Amino acid sequence: MSKRLFVIDSNVLMHDPTALFRFQEHDLFIPMMVLEELDHNKKGHSEVARNARQTSRFIDELMGRASKEEIEQGISLDLYKLNDEESINRNEKNESGRLFFQTLAYPNTLPEYLPGSLPDNNILGTALALQGKFNGHSITLVTKDINMRIKASILGLHSEDYHNDKVLEDVELLYKGSDELEGDFWENHGKELDSWVEEGHTYYRLHGPEVENWIPSQFIYTEAGDFEAIVREIKDDTAIIETTRDYTSQEHSVWGIQARNREQNFALNLLMDPEIDFVSLLGMAGTGKTLLTLAAGLEQTLEQKRYSEIIMTRVTVPVGEDIGYLPGTEEEKMAPWMGALMDNLEFLTDTDLGGDWGKAATQDLISKRIKIRSVNFMRGRTFLNRFIIIDEAQNLTSKQLKTLITRAGPGTKVVCLGNIAQIDTPYLSETTSGLTYVVDRFKGWNHSGHITLVRGERSRLADYSSEAL
Repeated sequence: MSKRLFVIDSNVLMHDPTALFRFQEHDLFIPMMVLEELDHNKKGHSEVARNARQTSRFIDELMGRASKEEIEQGISLDLYKLNDEESINRNEKNESGRLFFQTLAYPNTLPEYLPGSLPDNNILGTALALQGKFNGHSITLVTKDINMRIKASILGLHSEDYHNDKVLEDVELLYKGSDELEGDFWENHGKELDSWVEEGHTYYRLHGPEVENWIPSQFIYTEAGDFEAIVREIKDDTAIIETTRDYTSQEHSVWGIQARNREQNFALNLLMDPEIDFVSLLGMAGTGKTLLTLAAGLEQTLEQKRYSEIIMTRVTVPVGEDIGYLPGTEEEKMAPWMGALMDNLEFLTDTDLGGDWGKAATQDLISKRIKIRSVNFMRGRTFLNRFIIIDEAQNLTSKQLKTLITRAGPGTKVVCLGNIAQIDTPYLSETTSGLTYVVDRFKGWNHSGHITLVRGERSRLADYSSEAL
């Protein structure tokens, strides 16, 4: 089997600078046009600009003081090794290939209908010129640009998407957060059953084979709806579970809001649980993600005094770029992007008590406890005792979400909301979205929880249009 040479497109490196170290023993080739595009995109405060600069730093450190002859022979990628936390360790030898750069002006192999002056076509032409001329390597172009892969196929050049940032092979494998019990579950697991009540909460200790497949903070339920619980602890074939609170009743409503289905009830159990520090809610439009989260935030901030204030943020598309020359403060600049959150907030804070004066007083109280922040200015901050809501999280990369979530200080709860079927950020997909990443990575941590909301509750018109249109 011949050794492979991967020609790396600039969008791969601007998406993930560590891509340089993710091809194991295979060799990499960087065309000169890729370096030009990295240089062109290095300025600014966007994620793309930061990644372009980081890529240049990696390349500069790899090259060190290499001579022209050493560069032509390829630079070893053994300087770095990726550890389990996806970070970079220096000076740990690892089996890897070599990094080659374009040091020659290759003859134009493109057909006349593809002008080589365009950056994408220039990279395609370079990759084509390498075929059969690079020490017997099989050439593969790696790019996140779909149209570029289409062009490569037309030209007979093998191309692939960048797969290392995929969290899952199939989005259907994504953790749902709940599991239905088999019909004979209690017959197989009810013999050695312990139960007790602690501070008004009912707990069970179960033993059996199915218990080993459960995940901490996962919800379990029966089809008939007569039993719902959350898994609190797993040890070998023993599990401790706690029955859920029924938020479908008026008695346990949250800021006047009641759960309308099983998944919404599970969501409110996570949102209202002080032991859960991180919550992710997935679901299509109208499933109640934003309404439930805001209701829980208001209840715990204004009534229970558990949090000092609510921080609301969301990504602005294009991601990380300047939010523009809109007039006003940071909150006023963000207002056009926060329409969905503000619509729900108006619904939750609408009151007839005290007439116009009462409404004005309520809005003034709410405005002092709810802050709207831009994702662009989150770096370096630490939030203490805050209820942080990250809306439209499916449009964030894994690195961006890591930056936001690590801002949480003691006593802070972070809630990520999104619909991975509606991704607007270029080069992100359902399997590479930062929201998919955090759902998968937080799965199994006792202080986090996830629920996928499946039933729309906005209106019968919205529900029908989502299915029929």
